[in-house]
Amino acid sequence: MNNHTLIFTLISVVLTIIVYMGASKLSRVVRSPFTTPILTTTILMIAILQFSGISFDEYAPAKDWITSLLGPATVALGVPLYKNKDIIKEKLMPAALGLIIGTLATIVSAVWLSKAFHLSETIQAASAVKAVTTPVAIETVMIIGGDPTLAAAFVIASGIFGAVFAPAILTLVKISDPFSRGLSVGTVSHGIGTSQVMAEGPIQGAVSSVAMGTAAIITPVVLPLLYRFL
Repeated sequence: MNNHTLIFTLISVVLTIIVYMGASKLSRVVRSPFTTPILTTTILMIAILQFSGISFDEYAPAKDWITSLLGPATVALGVPLYKNKDIIKEKLMPAALGLIIGTLATIVSAVWLSKAFHLSETIQAASAVKAVTTPVAIETVMIIGGDPTLAAAFVIASGIFGAVFAPAILTLVKISDPFSRGLSVGTVSHGIGTSQVMAEGPIQGAVSSVAMGTAAIITPVVLPLLYRFL
């Protein structure tokens, strides 16, 4: 990486952080599913890149730097998990049952909907892994003959959709229990949803992080077998 590319990458990273901080402030001032920071930041960054004539390839190094922070960020989820371990142990059995049912329902519903709309088998395979984190989705979709790039796009879209709408839907159906809210979001919206529901409270964040990790373990195990029967 030459000096020009390095400077441009640093500027892009700083710009992305500034946009996200502004989006976070906006979400606190204007309470709405549509002001979720991850959604607002994504839209603004696309607009900035589009109007400034910066290609995705030019922005890609900054994206890679930011993505590399996902590992430490995921590990950091262990802090609220440890602090709320007693609550998680207390509800371990119903939570495990809910996780299994939720993971299976996510896979089955995605594939059935894809088939109902007569979408290609490639899209069906990609949609089946949309609820797990990107690295797991990419490896798992290749087992069932899907496209890793398309799977990653589905994962990101699923995460943003969950972060934007899941809390509002849970509130609408009068699910207020912190444990249940965290479990629901983490099961279907992986890290992006977890980052959003964590703003509600430490219990939601801790349970969502457990659900996210467990769903990422269950999916590669059951999907290759389940997909044959769908």
